[in-house]
Amino acid sequence: MNESAAREVVLVRSVETADAQRVLWTDADRDWASRAALEVAGAGAPAEAFLARRASLALERLATKSAALPRALRAVAWRPWVGQLVVLAAFAIGVGVDRIGPAQRVNVLAFPLLALIAWNLGVYALIAVRGVAGLVSAQARGLGPIARTVARLARGLPRRLAGGGADATQAAALGDFAAAWTRASAPLLAARVAMVLHAAAFALALGAVAGLYLRGLVLEYRAGWESTFLDPGTVRSLLASVLGPASALTGIPVADETRLAAMRIGSGAPGENAGPWIHLYATTVALAILLPRGLLALGTWWSARARARDFRLDLDDPYFRKLTRLVAGGEAAVRVVPYGYHLPPQAALSLAALARRAFGPRADVSIAATVEYGGEDALPPDAAGAPGVALVVALFSLAATPERENHGVFVDRLVAAAQRVPVAVILDESGFRRRFAREPARLEERRGAWRETLAPHGVDPVFVDLDAPDLVAAEAALNAAMEGAARRGLAP
Repeated sequence: MNESAAREVVLVRSVETADAQRVLWTDADRDWASRAALEVAGAGAPAEAFLARRASLALERLATKSAALPRALRAVAWRPWVGQLVVLAAFAIGVGVDRIGPAQRVNVLAFPLLALIAWNLGVYALIAVRGVAGLVSAQARGLGPIARTVARLARGLPRRLAGGGADATQAAALGDFAAAWTRASAPLLAARVAMVLHAAAFALALGAVAGLYLRGLVLEYRAGWESTFLDPGTVRSLLASVLGPASALTGIPVADETRLAAMRIGSGAPGENAGPWIHLYATTVALAILLPRGLLALGTWWSARARARDFRLDLDDPYFRKLTRLVAGGEAAVRVVPYGYHLPPQAALSLAALARRAFGPRADVSIAATVEYGGEDALPPDAAGAPGVALVVALFSLAATPERENHGVFVDRLVAAAQRVPVAVILDESGFRRRFAREPARLEERRGAWRETLAPHGVDPVFVDLDAPDLVAAEAALNAAMEGAARRGLAP
């Protein structure tokens, strides 16, 4: 999918994830968007095409409920005119750069073009260092301060999206969208900002050279040099190292010691016509700045163009897997494995309702035979269900005292048996709540004990009263747990 479609997909994901209460986007709306997209894309269509069409249809309907959502899409879109303005401003600054210093006087040791060359060589070194560091550190691949400034100007600030009097659901959705899109578009944004900075550096150098030549048509520049510490011989060596390639290319010789001694400012000499020096420095600028910066700008432009046309979203999370399963025509199979706990009929119904809410109306829940306490080292072969299961649930009773050597080991064995299918842990609070109905502090204390016990095993427990479940809260907690499992590598 392209950048525009990816942005819509990320926004719809944020709305559906944040709107647990189904305020903006009901279950009927979600089913309609999926069915309509399937009719257009067709069964077996690429997942990206289905997701893009579904997001487009969803936003058409969502726009009638919330005008803030289309505004959010526009707010984070790249603004090409900002980059163009930066480049034009750099060229204008370059045209006037030789105005710094005595009028019509060219100091060959303190020439503005020499400073530009040194600055660009330093930037190339920094790019190389950051490139090498970026191979081992994601933090090193981040934008620098100048690049961040350009990025803020050329794209809307995420913190603006949650304002405007939006209700809590809308504000949460927009805030999540801002963060999610910032992460997803970071490589594309970095390529675009780099393109602008390289083009601006090119324009700055080009403007400096153009300004010298334009003014040189009607004014005479005189060349000289001055230094407290350097003698003509040392100056000759320095200039030969900097201007040597340009001298070889143009055939213009670098002044010898005798000529340099006659050019020394303060000795009473008027200097010499600066034309040859301007030609040498202009050629050096072309070699050291215009050519590499032009190639870098072209390369980053091509990279940004390719990324915008083929925008890669990470579709390997529970939300996207749930949707892409519809294209393949499959239903979401949820496998529940109780440990030391025999499931009452009402609890089984509640689990089925939670699965349908989290995975859609076609979700199918199967419950394995209870693994008795102490049997964690000998799980049955079918404990994690058949291939293609969308989620494996380890089910405990909150009334049980958590023990790492039993409950923790059971979770580890189930994760291994699930073969990287997401594993969630659900704790049924119903029995514990009935027993300690008048002691709410006991509930929080027991929840904390379970969290502490399961934390080393990389799972986030979901607490649900399966006698009377709060499906909104349970769905949000289950989604967060599945995303956490995916981030920690417990999903494919």
